Amino acid sequence: MPEGRRTTSTAAVLWRCAHYLRPNRVRMIAAGLAAASATAAGLTLPLLLRQAIDGPLADGDWSGLVWVVAAMAVVGVGEGLLVAARRRLVVRPATELETGMRADLLRHLHRLPMSFHERHSGGQLISRAVGDIAEIGRFAAFSAIYLVVNVFALVVGVVLLVVLSPRLALVVLIAFGPMVVVTVICESRLRAAAGSAQYLDGEVATAVEESVLGARLIRAFGRGPAMAARFDALARALRGAEVRKLDQMALLWAVIVALPELAVAGLLAVGAHGVVSGTLSMGTLVAAITATTYLRWPADTLGWLIADANTAAAAGDRYWKIRDVRNSIPAPDPGAALPGPPRGELRFTAVRYRPEGQDAEVLCGVDLHLRPGETVALTGPTGSGKSTLTALASRLADPTAGRVTLDGVDLRALDEDTLRSTVIHVFDEPLLFDASVRDNVGLGARQPLGDDQVWAALRVVRADDFVRDLPGGLDAPLGEQGGNLSGGQRQRLAMARALLADPVVLVLDMPLSALDATTAHEVASAWDAATAGVTTLVVTDRPGSAMRADRVALLDGGRIVACAPHEELLSTQPLYRKLFAETSTPGVVA
Repeated sequence: MPEGRRTTSTAAVLWRCAHYLRPNRVRMIAAGLAAASATAAGLTLPLLLRQAIDGPLADGDWSGLVWVVAAMAVVGVGEGLLVAARRRLVVRPATELETGMRADLLRHLHRLPMSFHERHSGGQLISRAVGDIAEIGRFAAFSAIYLVVNVFALVVGVVLLVVLSPRLALVVLIAFGPMVVVTVICESRLRAAAGSAQYLDGEVATAVEESVLGARLIRAFGRGPAMAARFDALARALRGAEVRKLDQMALLWAVIVALPELAVAGLLAVGAHGVVSGTLSMGTLVAAITATTYLRWPADTLGWLIADANTAAAAGDRYWKIRDVRNSIPAPDPGAALPGPPRGELRFTAVRYRPEGQDAEVLCGVDLHLRPGETVALTGPTGSGKSTLTALASRLADPTAGRVTLDGVDLRALDEDTLRSTVIHVFDEPLLFDASVRDNVGLGARQPLGDDQVWAALRVVRADDFVRDLPGGLDAPLGEQGGNLSGGQRQRLAMARALLADPVVLVLDMPLSALDATTAHEVASAWDAATAGVTTLVVTDRPGSAMRADRVALLDGGRIVACAPHEELLSTQPLYRKLFAETSTPGVVA
């Protein structure tokens, strides 16, 4: 859904982003002073012109004219040097602003619960991290300084005109008055149009991301034309938003460009009358026209700068809407720690869980105890809460009531490093990065790994053969999300990654679902031997995995209805018998 209209003012949003410029505030102040000095230098030229025309030229004093010309040359060179200095000074602050904002956003996204990521598309988040922050950086590098400097130039220019001739200054003010009114009107419209365009830009990015990542699925189901039509509709909506923004900019530009021309025409008419009547010198008229002409650039660019400020503010507003999302998983107590070396005792006590924004509970008073080194299989009908329970076990979410403890300590009291080095989670949809096999399987390792260790883990999950066949072996790139591999190969690499992390507690969510029964049986047997002594909670719908577990917890309707060895549940629980009757494969027990 589109985001609501921003209520925070443009200035307030941009001022908040300016926090990232504080480490370089001296450079930014110096850049502002350089830009203001360059503007002031440019505004001295009309005074030098008046001096030349009413002095040496009128008197025929050529030696005096040389000094005026030399002064104008010095002013021109100085103005150029100051502009160059301004550009050099702003490079570091602007780039460090972008770097800092992106780093803070990424850290914040990693801290937010999975429920947040389920509500926000990847394209929108990427748009904020890349496009929106780039808009703010561009504004900081150029527009922010010149927005202030150009207003300063207009004020100083008007003061200069008053000094030259109050009558001519009045002509300019009358011409420039409507510009202020139009600017105020267009500013609010530009803000809304810019926000809409940036939101739709994120939606287009999401559509592209889904089309690229789901290319095989789209082709398999023949949905290419439908996806193309969806993208076309989004692209047209984005075009419409951009056109609305440009319409406002066009109106603003038309007024800002036309009014200075009218001011010059008015100056010529009034000034010529003054020169003819003897109440105004020719030098003063030329100086006034030169000053007004000089003010054309600040006036002309004012519209663009205001539009850029609103675009940057809309981008900043989108950025801070994410940064202001409160982490629903509170930080641990500073002094909390495990009582000793991790043993792997995992306990769920009266655990309830209700997803944010929903009324119905997914888990309704779950009690489950995993003793150190014990393997407990978790099974149940679709939608019974199995994946939710595993998410609580690794603290990807917190229970809304009850508690989950590790060695008697509430997971909410453990620091992130302790928890992540102790409890390792393997998901049913394994994610691999666009990196080498070595980098992917070594992702969770707490210390550098040798090739022998990596190959040993790959042998456990029966992945060593296909990795050797890859061009480059351990150094073979896997492509985005491991797109070069089959689903079963990706799952085995994810399991090898968990093994190399040296876990105390393993949480496995359907880790073998993409493997055929024979391969799954081979992998499971080797895995059990390699993880002996590791506390394991494994979600499964395969009878072989249930048989190998010490106990099986049967989850139904958000409750543990039974927890016992496989054979006992087969004889006492009709639901359990039904579940495995539906998933059993004749001939092979996996």
